[in-house]
Amino acid sequence: MSDGLKMVVLLKQVPDTSSKAGVNPDGTVDRARAKKMLNPFDKYALQKALEVKRAVGGEVIAVTMGPPPAISVLSDALEYGADTGYLLTDRRLAASDTLSTAFALHKAIIYIGSDVDMVFTGLQTTDGDTAQTGPQIAERLDMPQITYCDRLEMKDGKALVRRVVEGGHQDLEIPLPALITVANSATPLEPKRFAAVYKVRELSRDKGAYDEKIKTVNLDDIDVDPAKTGLAGSPTVVGKTWKMGDIGGTCVMFQGGAPEHEVEQLVERLTTDERGIEELIQ
Repeated sequence: MSDGLKMVVLLKQVPDTSSKAGVNPDGTVDRARAKKMLNPFDKYALQKALEVKRAVGGEVIAVTMGPPPAISVLSDALEYGADTGYLLTDRRLAASDTLSTAFALHKAIIYIGSDVDMVFTGLQTTDGDTAQTGPQIAERLDMPQITYCDRLEMKDGKALVRRVVEGGHQDLEIPLPALITVANSATPLEPKRFAAVYKVRELSRDKGAYDEKIKTVNLDDIDVDPAKTGLAGSPTVVGKTWKMGDIGGTCVMFQGGAPEHEVEQLVERLTTDERGIEELIQ
């Protein structure tokens, strides 16, 4: 291990929100038909890991789980400044819910090494929006965790974290090793640096060296029981999916010199409109 901290940042390739992914008959997302991109929330996690690396030294290891093309998000991570990457890919992982995903990823982190100091994840993913995987991984690893982090600094071997909460924030201190989920109010991911991009592009021409930088592993490599992954290991069942129609209606804005005046206008409208309050507020 290099001097400093050993950090793992979890990334996910998700359907591009501008494309139409569609849904399979079993209720899972049809990822094959959609354009792909790096989960936007994960960019904040990568940035936070890189900030800690610059502050105290160490290495940033990018990890993703998905089909072979998902390796592209690891190449991106190296171009942003990550040191190495791991692609966990196996057909038996298909259609994993958050429970089986967290199980597989925690085993991947253990495979990387027992000396991992910090694990960073995005707040959630744009395809699932559950915000469950990070906390579940922390429980599997028996690590303390802080969610919704938007500021972090290291001091005396501990992480001082500002956590976003409704109406304000919390200032917390957490010992290492620890898992941090990073909020999208944190520092945005900085642009790629030319030197890093050039180095990765050059590396990609040497398959042996590229495979050393980005290693591909499967369930057998990380000692995972296939029965605990994929559809077989996912207790979540999508009963039905449907497209929500556009919501129609009109919007009336009240303007005045003071909130009290605006409230008076609203009350007058609600009490005098012939349609009645019940219909107006639906």
